Amino acid sequence: MGTINYSEKIPNNVNLSENRRLQRALEAWQPAYIQWWNDLGPVKSQTQDVYLRTAISADSEGWAHFGHVKMPEYRWGIFLSAPEEDRRISFGDHKGEPVWQEVPGEYRSLIRRLIVVQGDTEPASVEQQRHLGQTCPSLYDLRNLFQVNVEEGRHLWAMVYLLHAHFGRDGREEADMMLERHSGDVDKPRILGAFNEETPDWLSFFMFTFFTDRDGKFQLGALAESSFDPLARTCRFMLKEEAHHMFVGETGISRVVRRSCELMNENKTDDPRKYGGIDLQTIQKYINFHYSVSLDLFGAEISTNAANSFTASVKGRFNEAKLTQDDHQLNDSTYPVLQAVNNSFQFVEVPALNAINEALRDKYSKECESGVERWNRVIEKHGIDFKLTLPHRAFHRQIGEFQDYCVSPDGRQITEKEWDQHKNDWLPSAEDKVYVQSLMTNPVYEPGKYANWVAPPDKTINGVAEDFEYVRFS
Repeated sequence: MGTINYSEKIPNNVNLSENRRLQRALEAWQPAYIQWWNDLGPVKSQTQDVYLRTAISADSEGWAHFGHVKMPEYRWGIFLSAPEEDRRISFGDHKGEPVWQEVPGEYRSLIRRLIVVQGDTEPASVEQQRHLGQTCPSLYDLRNLFQVNVEEGRHLWAMVYLLHAHFGRDGREEADMMLERHSGDVDKPRILGAFNEETPDWLSFFMFTFFTDRDGKFQLGALAESSFDPLARTCRFMLKEEAHHMFVGETGISRVVRRSCELMNENKTDDPRKYGGIDLQTIQKYINFHYSVSLDLFGAEISTNAANSFTASVKGRFNEAKLTQDDHQLNDSTYPVLQAVNNSFQFVEVPALNAINEALRDKYSKECESGVERWNRVIEKHGIDFKLTLPHRAFHRQIGEFQDYCVSPDGRQITEKEWDQHKNDWLPSAEDKVYVQSLMTNPVYEPGKYANWVAPPDKTINGVAEDFEYVRFS
């Protein structure tokens, strides 16, 4: 299962040629995918040679092979991690039973919905980012953008394969609809709200890949525990690729923060905007927005749907099989969930089964906090008295327990009038967005050079020279 067959029209390591009906169905879907990529993928990028990472096998030795390739010729395919011998279900009502190789009839609708929602996010992010290549701060960043894009495209293929292979006509129709919905489309938007937001600038892109792709990591990690083994193995391989997306976000924001601090110190000013940088207050606003929007992706704090998925052994918790604190069925367990009680926020013990979303969100928030701490160490190193923070869990929420509350970043419940008065102090204002975008009107295409508002990376990709031509223009 490790080797990927690149001689096939659709590269794969699932022996696709042995199932001619499935192969024909996917080959019939392939032209629509290529058309979608040409229409809504990265603009004006069809002829560029990009230094991309491509998997040549699913094991640790071969999943990252580097070379220049034109993106329309990128070999998207179907790659699953190797099966675990005698893998057993680790949670829910079916704990201890052998994992499923086919979809149980009673869980067909539930599993299909999970696959569709995950699959819908993949092309959505490509659509959100399609114009960024025209404002890139360097060839290094342009290459990273394109790497993220092609891998999101491959993740779509991963979900489409599962739909075609295991859900018959319904699956084929769902796969077609993946290319009919579009990010921000008034009539046919993407399923999740965060994937209908614009990504108009590179600061937003770095925030997206740090915060929103990190949600993807935790969702994939929960699905990687699924008793439906093809889904679990698919998500385990996707997680390898997702790590680079989060790396792009964390290091990108760190580089913006570092450059802002450098400009402040070099020019003895508190306002790096005067010298073409992004001020730390604006970076904080972007953190507030992207963190709060990404929190909504986990769903409601108290969720019957999440409980049903867990009980059915369909979607577990992150690293479920490694958890040791309970019986993995949660029938008698509780979990503390933050709730609004008497004009304040308090933790209330609720049945752990109903708090699956919140437990996942808690792990996510801890990782985000660690990233913010690393950015703050950059600020501290430059001797600047400023500290970035994550806003309160209830701030700017559109889903769940806090959607009807106006809450400040420090967690105070406020009136709607006070919110209207201060929202531009807490979230990117129209003026902030115009300023950030104004920094990116002139892309930087010279190898080894970087825009003034972002610092160079600490390391190159795959150990190449600092002035390496990551993207070649014909």
